[in-house]
Amino acid sequence: MKLTTQMSAAVEDIWAEYYTHPFVKGIENGTLDQKKFRYYIKQDYLYLIEYTKVFGIGIAKAKSTEVTKLFASYIQLLTDGEMDIHRGYMGRFGVTEAELADTPRALDNLSYTSYMLRVAYEEGEAEVLAAILSCAYSYEMIARNIVKNNPNSVNHEFYGDWIKGYASDEYSKENSVLFEMLEKLTAHYTDEQKQHIVDIYVACSRYELAFWNLSWNMSK
Repeated sequence: MKLTTQMSAAVEDIWAEYYTHPFVKGIENGTLDQKKFRYYIKQDYLYLIEYTKVFGIGIAKAKSTEVTKLFASYIQLLTDGEMDIHRGYMGRFGVTEAELADTPRALDNLSYTSYMLRVAYEEGEAEVLAAILSCAYSYEMIARNIVKNNPNSVNHEFYGDWIKGYASDEYSKENSVLFEMLEKLTAHYTDEQKQHIVDIYVACSRYELAFWNLSWNMSK
């Protein structure tokens, strides 16, 4: 069994909770209170700042030019692509740089990003990818599930841009590159080492669920 298949099987129950989460369902049917989404984009922007640092540490851990270029390219994608989506919504809400600077990370957000950074600092290239992929791939799957359940959701005047960004073929291709590299880097791994990769992926998936909860509850 491919390692990435093992990873998907290990988080199936957790990810099923994403698809039925009230925050996600609210995006799907367009009924999510925009105050909750405003809170979410601020927290997610703060998350992405730390998430980008994980890729940066991955560059330092890279053992080949190929991996160095991969991590570097994703930093560029995040800052020029995914974070632009959030800047767009911040513009609609009138969120300023000063407001962001004064916004503390929610406790679950801080715990999640601290865990990813610890993995990045203490472990290797493949483990960095495992920590990154739970967020990256789950957003693709959530957005595609939303479109499957409600094809017209991409046309929603407010949430449509968020859905289209993560459900796009371009975003999916980016994730495929990460999975392919993970399989390549772990080809020589023992069963025990592969299980550790799965454990990191599961931990980050649990943190992703906690992030949806904090966004719904607007927790501190």
